[in-house]
Amino acid sequence: VQLVESGGGLVQPGGSLKLSCAASGFSFGDYVIAWFRQVPGKEREGVACFSNRDKITYYGDSVKNRFTFSTDNAKSTMYLQMNNLKPDDTAVYYCAADPRYYSGSYFCRGVVPPNFWGQGTQVTVSS
Repeated sequence: VQLVESGGGLVQPGGSLKLSCAASGFSFGDYVIAWFRQVPGKEREGVACFSNRDKITYYGDSVKNRFTFSTDNAKSTMYLQMNNLKPDDTAVYYCAADPRYYSGSYFCRGVVPPNFWGQGTQVTVSS
């Protein structure tokens, strides 16, 4: 399993950024696929988690109505569109995947950590 993130960078508050995660080595449509973020010294936070079990995307409370998760199954790629970015969104963003048949909320809420992770991409929101 390989997950490779791209699209991070520096953006001003109120701006937008779109992250991509190219996946390989597994059946993209059968896994839970997700985005997490982490700030040094803080717990990892589930941002958006999609399960093929219930076809529902679970969003973390801090990003609801600002971030949108999407996929291109033909390209085995997941995306995270981030709008109205705030300084508190500054973090390393990771994509993740797991073959277990759980709902997305299990992963995003930290009940079950995903088995596979990308290397992360830095997002910095600052003026």
